[in-house]
Amino acid sequence: MTRFDMPTTYDPGAVEEKWYRFWEENKFFHTEVDARKPFSIVMPPPNVTGQLHMGHALDNTLQDILIRWRRMQGYNTLWLPGTDHAGIATQARVEEHLAKEGRSKYDLGREKFLERVWAWKEQYGGRITHQLRRLGASCDWDRERFTMDAGCSEAVKEVFLRLYEEGLIYRDYYIVNWCPRCQTTISDIEVEHLDKPGQLYYIKYPISDGRDAIIIATTRPETMLGDVAVAVHPDDERYRHLVGRTLILPLVGREMPVIADEYVDPAFGTGAVKITPAHDPNDFEVGRRHNLPRVQVINKDAVMNEEAGPYRGLDRWECRKKIIRDLQEQGYLVKVEDHSHAVGHCYRCNTVIEPMLSRQWFVRMKPLAEPAIRAVREGRIRFIPERFTKIYLNWMENIRDWCISRQLWWGHRIPVWYCQDCEEVIASKEPPGKCTRCGSTHLEQDPDVLDTWFSSALWPFSTLGWPEKTPELDYYYPTSVLVTGRDIIFFWVARMIVSGLHFMRDVPFREVFIHGLVLDALGRKMSKSLGNGVDPIDVIESHGADSLRFMLVTGNTPGNDLRFHFERLDGARNFANKIWNASRFALMNLQDYDPASAPGREAYTLADRWILSRYQACVRDVTGFLESYELGEAARVLYEFVWNEFCDWYIELVKPRLYRGQDPVDRACAQDVLSRVLRGTMELLHPFMPFITEEIWQRLPHRGETIMYAPWPAFQPELRDEEAEAEMAVLMEIIRAIRHLRSEMNVPPGKTADVILVTAGDPVGDLLQRHSAYIQGLARCRVQVKSELDRVPPQAAHGVARGVEIYMPLAGLIDIDRELARLKKELAAVEKELRKVEGKLGNAGFLNRAPAEVVEKERSRGRELAGKASAIRERLALLEKV
Repeated sequence: MTRFDMPTTYDPGAVEEKWYRFWEENKFFHTEVDARKPFSIVMPPPNVTGQLHMGHALDNTLQDILIRWRRMQGYNTLWLPGTDHAGIATQARVEEHLAKEGRSKYDLGREKFLERVWAWKEQYGGRITHQLRRLGASCDWDRERFTMDAGCSEAVKEVFLRLYEEGLIYRDYYIVNWCPRCQTTISDIEVEHLDKPGQLYYIKYPISDGRDAIIIATTRPETMLGDVAVAVHPDDERYRHLVGRTLILPLVGREMPVIADEYVDPAFGTGAVKITPAHDPNDFEVGRRHNLPRVQVINKDAVMNEEAGPYRGLDRWECRKKIIRDLQEQGYLVKVEDHSHAVGHCYRCNTVIEPMLSRQWFVRMKPLAEPAIRAVREGRIRFIPERFTKIYLNWMENIRDWCISRQLWWGHRIPVWYCQDCEEVIASKEPPGKCTRCGSTHLEQDPDVLDTWFSSALWPFSTLGWPEKTPELDYYYPTSVLVTGRDIIFFWVARMIVSGLHFMRDVPFREVFIHGLVLDALGRKMSKSLGNGVDPIDVIESHGADSLRFMLVTGNTPGNDLRFHFERLDGARNFANKIWNASRFALMNLQDYDPASAPGREAYTLADRWILSRYQACVRDVTGFLESYELGEAARVLYEFVWNEFCDWYIELVKPRLYRGQDPVDRACAQDVLSRVLRGTMELLHPFMPFITEEIWQRLPHRGETIMYAPWPAFQPELRDEEAEAEMAVLMEIIRAIRHLRSEMNVPPGKTADVILVTAGDPVGDLLQRHSAYIQGLARCRVQVKSELDRVPPQAAHGVARGVEIYMPLAGLIDIDRELARLKKELAAVEKELRKVEGKLGNAGFLNRAPAEVVEKERSRGRELAGKASAIRERLALLEKV
């Protein structure tokens, strides 16, 4: 096959597989430290056992666009890929498989279980990276990392020990978010707060002397078994006389004090709050201020324990029901109100979280957050869009200590050993041979592992070799930009900033480009439970990776969510086909093209000057939008240039000049402009649609092995031609007006119309005379240009554009009487249908009983029919004037 021979239809599958293999085999994605200016991105590491979803597809498409663009600009680009061990998710997957075998992790023991997880990782861990290749991700796969590989694990231990020695890591009892199903703590930002309908229970707590009582309101009556006080606001006149007295805890009989604390909101409920320090984070703080005991009544499996007395052994929900019954029977339940409130759920398994007192490892965040706040305030890190700066700063200024221990087996095990003889705590990278205090060899390592985010917080520098001082670390750090979703600013972005500043003494990235989520067509998050997810691999199979990429980026604005519509996906595929067909036409007419013998600018026609000028505007605008991270706008500019200006106008204008037998100089000039603009457009489009552009670019005259390293098109202001653009704008408007008249009059496409253009004899008339061939070719007509008319042509359709009177005699083109009859019949049918719809919409019964979507569908149908009727009436009016 010669380079000019293209299949009639575009086959994305064959093209994508061929070129990705070519890129990877030739190591075009790989980079080494050199003298060029670096541009680096670290990929947000997906779960090692996960699979590509639309969020990944969007995130990695945006990164790939930036990397491919900067690579073509001559930067030494590194896009460093990797995967995360995803402690909770991966362990849960393996435990599910064990359960199918009738076994648990305890049957295997820790060592054998971890062997099983590593085997699982080896079997399934490459799936998502393979899928990223299908998407076209141009990562440096030779540098792929894993959060638990040797280098990253060394970095994790180094960080833990340094923070521990600096007093920034400590172990203490505190309220944590406990997932009874995953059987581990999760951080505050991993808790999803979902509004749920519930009840507010009003319970009477009698004062010890029996002469008074306080009524409290709670949504979680099962926790009252762990109450140790009732708190009121110190300025609340209703309760001031009761502060310092004791009351009796219903059902339990325990005496406890009435305390005053400003935490209490006098306007909520009754203004009195039960204090349960072991099961509520706010109560825990109140308890610390007032030196209250901590009574824990719920176990880690969400079952009531010994402290719950007669309710011991009950599940927390069963306990709640029984407590309500007992309170009612004993006269303590005053009333129950419906009350919707936010309930914390585990983001992994959707189980309701249980706030619980537990001894865990924490990072002291306040001193670490202060430099991270300054870095953003001083502009050393810039958020795009800017509004996310405020969100980041608000969270950082109110940050709480980070619980980093997880009750899992899969993950980075906490590098701490406890002496079983003297209780010494020893932090060490390697197992200590003996106790540093008493010399005992009876040591046990902490059973917990570190939070997954602890290791991924080090990602920008641990992946480049830290704590070793590698050439890559010195060259590529700080990275240039982080591309990530708005939903993990707190999970990951903030923690990377904190870690980078503390350990590298510099920011981890200069800019943070935030994108939104990919939602379904109704604006809902894609999820398994809703069944509304779309598999990117299925889309790649049906539409091609380029179409998926282009659909995800067009219409996408930084920070905003994107709705997935299959209609937009079809539109992107149509765009790919349009590019293919236009390129095929061009290549069919370039077989004898010799770039070395192309004529100079003096041979350019108006169409040549116009398309070169518009191409330069496209180069300028696309580059500018990429610089400002407006990737959706860059894609829009490309789409409009390729589809509207290059394909629909220039190619149609240039066709007659390409036919053999025409003026050879003019033909060579047309070939040269066509080839140059097509090649340059493929280079501009390459970051967005890498596969089809490589396929076409390789067939065009070019230099180099791959479009990936073709120089990014430079804006050449000297090729902007405002005169040519202005003249073409006039011609295009005249052509559109003639096409509109043909359409309105229903002139058959195959018929050539006679058109009279009447001007005032100004420069427009001269322009129309000189370029009447453009009008005749694109509007399928014979043109006469006149400065005035002796008389209006009989039976002529009439229009005006740019001050030019347009007359199109209809004799011989259409049967006017027949067309009038057809339109009147069509109008009657449309009006009849419209009356039916209006009747429905005027019926109160229909409006009240029909579902909202049905009513809206009828309204939309009504608007459509009304518009159609109006258009037909306009055409009738035109014909009747004729």
